[in-house]
Amino acid sequence: MTKDHDEETTVITQMGADTAVGSVAKLERRPVLISLRGELIATPIPLERDEVTIGRALEADIRLNDSKASRLHAQICAEADDAGATRFRLKDLGSTNGTLVNSQVVKEAFLTDGDKILIGDHLFRFEMLDEIDQEFQQQIHRLIGHDELTGLLTSKSFFTELGREAARAEQLGQPFCVLMMDLDHFKHVNDSYGHLVGSRTLQDVGVIIKASLRSGDVAARFGGEEFAAFLLDADYAQAVVAAERVRRAVEGHVFSASNLTSGEARQGFQITISIGVAAFPDDAKDAIQLVEMADSALYRAKRNGRNTICAYRPSLATIEKPLRPRRT
Repeated sequence: MTKDHDEETTVITQMGADTAVGSVAKLERRPVLISLRGELIATPIPLERDEVTIGRALEADIRLNDSKASRLHAQICAEADDAGATRFRLKDLGSTNGTLVNSQVVKEAFLTDGDKILIGDHLFRFEMLDEIDQEFQQQIHRLIGHDELTGLLTSKSFFTELGREAARAEQLGQPFCVLMMDLDHFKHVNDSYGHLVGSRTLQDVGVIIKASLRSGDVAARFGGEEFAAFLLDADYAQAVVAAERVRRAVEGHVFSASNLTSGEARQGFQITISIGVAAFPDDAKDAIQLVEMADSALYRAKRNGRNTICAYRPSLATIEKPLRPRRT
């Protein structure tokens, strides 16, 4: 009886395994470009349209902040072959520096799984991925581009996004602002409550900053207790309003001082944050220079007593205006 039961279990288990394998095999595979080099590294880019253009122009479907890429550099088109199966043709659109597939310059080429495409300084791999593969690639992208502790962008990813949006803002004639933020006397938190409490505090600050900004604005952790953000379609006065919202939210929050490892319950504590603001195009048009100016304003805020906001050019940040929602 035991033997029959074991055989029956084996058959059922095998049937379940076959069903699972069949389900995986039936997952639909869709075309994507995986960035292997460049500012979009590890990003899976779905090719969801019949025609997808790649280049520096705002109207490109995949926009590259790359001086070696032409405005409209290349195009990937989906088309049916004689048997009705979909295939993907890559066309160079008369680019200045050419398009390479597997190290060969091409005018046109049909793409196959694993082909590597070089456009300017950006290297992509063409792949047909199912939902499981796409989720895996997205997880890798999140791990590479985001700070493990706070979930905000890393400084490298922040500069990448800032550079892209600075180019976009200049083409559209829209303002944007950079905030540099630093917690005041954060060393006291680590010294008084331990590094585990300090880490949890940084996590909470990341949540507070993100909640205080608009959904489309971008925040990052620069390392230690320093954070940054940029606000699109916002001028000086509006950026100061947003910065004040962050400052008040941090100042008013009671952080937990409990040590979870020892189980010791302690009274909560409060900290403050200092913020520097710089604006495009009022202060500079170069993204890195804007960050440096905002950082300079931040240190002025520190010298002025902390828990305050300083603009790089205070005379431009005196008129109060509401921070309007981002245009999409």
